[in-house]
Amino acid sequence: MPMVLGQNQYGKAETRVVRVRRDTERHEVKDLNVSVALSGELSDTHFTGGNDNVLPTDTMKNTVFAFAREHGIDSAEGYGVRLARHFVESQPSITRARVRIEEYPWNRIPAAPSRNRFIGADEIQHSFVRDGGETRTTEIVWEHGRVRVISGLKDLIVMNTTSSEFWGYIKDRYTTLQEAYDRILATQVTARWRFSFDAGDDAVEPNWERSYAQVRRHLLEAFAETYSYSLQQTLYAMANRVLTGRHEVDEVRLSLPNKHNFLVDMEQIGVKNDKEVYYAADRPYGLIEGTVHREGVTPLIPVD
Repeated sequence: MPMVLGQNQYGKAETRVVRVRRDTERHEVKDLNVSVALSGELSDTHFTGGNDNVLPTDTMKNTVFAFAREHGIDSAEGYGVRLARHFVESQPSITRARVRIEEYPWNRIPAAPSRNRFIGADEIQHSFVRDGGETRTTEIVWEHGRVRVISGLKDLIVMNTTSSEFWGYIKDRYTTLQEAYDRILATQVTARWRFSFDAGDDAVEPNWERSYAQVRRHLLEAFAETYSYSLQQTLYAMANRVLTGRHEVDEVRLSLPNKHNFLVDMEQIGVKNDKEVYYAADRPYGLIEGTVHREGVTPLIPVD
């Protein structure tokens, strides 16, 4: 029985690009981790080893660096769209390009309050500290002249120390969990959102940087302002806030692990613990996931 070659792709993974913008005294830094995957007429290289249609992955790496220099990186999304389009339109054998990017934020180191500043300026223009918070993500797929942009973030850790309950759930003979009417709610947000933007002759790209900042703000505000009876309720409130506030976003998918904080029972050692001391359990944990999208929109964000 003959064998059939199924879906396949190849590319260059995790090219680290640090782009320093020096055209003014106030430097700007973009720190990206870029992975490229290409698909197309590549069966011959699998069957015979012929490389006539193969763009070397080393060339992909060089292109990633060259585009950072030649076009700059105003945003991960805009940079990724240009890269994906280039690989498809410049290579007759390639029909689909996927670019995944992680962005690592750097913040400026503030100047010392004293006058004795080591560079003698009111603001330090070129010193940064790596942000220890979330990682920004984006995935761009260019295929058949159309583009799909899914942006997101991961490892955004948030916590409400009150305004959360969990009760009224199913109980059977294996249930030991006590109902909670005032609990800590903490999670490590992974969020992805898909833009309605599609490339065309007159298509206008969103303001990617502003959009990211505003989506992040809506996620945080909804988490903080929702009196939660379940993490599922909080998930829906967060996604709904983004879709209500950002017209350029059509779909949101969230993954919210429940970062359990359990009240420490210290009665046996004669210490009263009035909801002040907890221990954080890292595993096992509940994992709440879901997609929210506009009515009439087909959800396209992949489900893990």
